[in-house]
Amino acid sequence: MADIYDELRQRALKLLRDQDLLAGRVRIQARGLSAQEAIGNPEADDFPLQKGKERLMQADFCNASGQAFTDRYGDYEGALDDVFGMGLDNNYRRALFVSSLNAVLRHLKQVDKTVHCRDEEPTLCATDLCTYLQKRYGKVKIAQVGFQPRMIEALAPVFALRVMDLDQDNIDATRFNTLIEGLEATDEVIRWADLLLVTGTTIVNGTIEQFLGEKPVLFYGTTIAGPAHLMGWERFCACAR
Repeated sequence: MADIYDELRQRALKLLRDQDLLAGRVRIQARGLSAQEAIGNPEADDFPLQKGKERLMQADFCNASGQAFTDRYGDYEGALDDVFGMGLDNNYRRALFVSSLNAVLRHLKQVDKTVHCRDEEPTLCATDLCTYLQKRYGKVKIAQVGFQPRMIEALAPVFALRVMDLDQDNIDATRFNTLIEGLEATDEVIRWADLLLVTGTTIVNGTIEQFLGEKPVLFYGTTIAGPAHLMGWERFCACAR
């Protein structure tokens, strides 16, 4: 895991030096957004954000915002060289780093879709994802990492689907005719799958390494926007801003 974060940090620092963004005092503001602020009023109420399990950390840099899902959040203000120089040894620091990276790259117009979709858009995104997967990969077996209910609802009738999550309230439950498994099943599920559909939150919670390397990976969501761009990972995010 450390190698991945070291590489990501070095690529980010090189970009910031090339753009002269580390010279002088640049302020970043980050805060945990409420569910209402983050996703508005979707018709369903089964999103992790609505259950208080996670928040979106939002960093604002110049005219751009970047977000990251995290279970550890709080206010922060500081210089870019402090943010990108801090140790990434817990979920709060990784969320601050990632959300700030997303905001900076959005400011530089190198990434888009760094602010979470709202209201009915998660349902539209899931429909677009299903179409994208059929065209891009065909009839594959999919291992979805992360409980994103609208995606499970859209994909389960079409694909052979297994879902893993960290939330104990979801594990061993059946949602949309799909059993939600814990990460202890990771090795077996990866062997079974043709494609890994992985939440970008894994870059914040420190689990990303175990999903890289063995099978094709498609990351989804706003959190992974900047890291995916810098590391060359494939990402799907249809309706974010």
